Amino acid sequence: MIMKRFLTAMVLVLASLGIQAQLLYKISGNGLQSPSYIVGTYHLAPVSFVDSIPGIRQAMADTQQTYGELIMEELMAPDSLAVMQKAMLMPDGMTLDKLLTADEMTRLNAYMKGLIGMDMTNPMIAQQMGKMTPAALNTTLSVLNFIKKTGRFDVQNGFDNYFQKEAYAKGKGVGGLETMAFQMDVLFKSQTLERQKELLMCQVDNAAFMDEMAEGVIRAFYSQDLEAIKEAMDAKLHNSCDSTPEEEDNLIYKRNADWLTKMPALMAQKPTLFAVGAGHLPGHRGVIHLLRQAGYTVEGVVK
Repeated sequence: MIMKRFLTAMVLVLASLGIQAQLLYKISGNGLQSPSYIVGTYHLAPVSFVDSIPGIRQAMADTQQTYGELIMEELMAPDSLAVMQKAMLMPDGMTLDKLLTADEMTRLNAYMKGLIGMDMTNPMIAQQMGKMTPAALNTTLSVLNFIKKTGRFDVQNGFDNYFQKEAYAKGKGVGGLETMAFQMDVLFKSQTLERQKELLMCQVDNAAFMDEMAEGVIRAFYSQDLEAIKEAMDAKLHNSCDSTPEEEDNLIYKRNADWLTKMPALMAQKPTLFAVGAGHLPGHRGVIHLLRQAGYTVEGVVK
């Protein structure tokens, strides 16, 4: 999700919607007795960044339940991890060296060697990664690249999980807008293996471009600039490596619309803090605009 980008023209659209340099927004009006809030997250960000978001502590105190994309505690349960691991594997008997050509394997191995110092010629790496779907391997390599560049990633104490842990600690409700099974389908099963292979090789063959895009998202997030996040996500190579409209719909926009079918009832029930990926917030099909279309007042929290 963090490797998608934007067209310059979208900046004008975003500006017309009043998106500013902030990650936290108050949701009020449309019959709500008390306001709710939505904060844009970056899944790999350190928890220490939370206190850099103006107003977040007050929003956490003023809400009675926290909703993320998923219930993170359930995600880390052994049964869920088993389901996730199964979703990340190709059908029995299929391995990457059977799916990729010899030339593609050579390029993949060179990329992996530069990234982690090992490649698929290493039996241990082949055993661990050689049976992954190309989409799962692509995601794994992206996370490893992030760790290499930043030296940090704590899956047990992630940025998104922090808000849910704090809610649990204070006896507040915690929920998810989606199920893990749904996300696994979107991330690892919504594309054919051939398309997944194509996108994996796009990462391998355009490493500098992909790094620049990912770094652009990170810089924009730490600047709390939703316009820049969307611009970085939407950068294009103008070839088959770019996401198709259908892929963008599946990854972002259909999910945004689905969340809008659930959020009103949750906010009417209790003041809610929603903590979801920042890339879902901006744009004319983003959650902020969809909430406004639904009749809510959505305002950036500046302090």
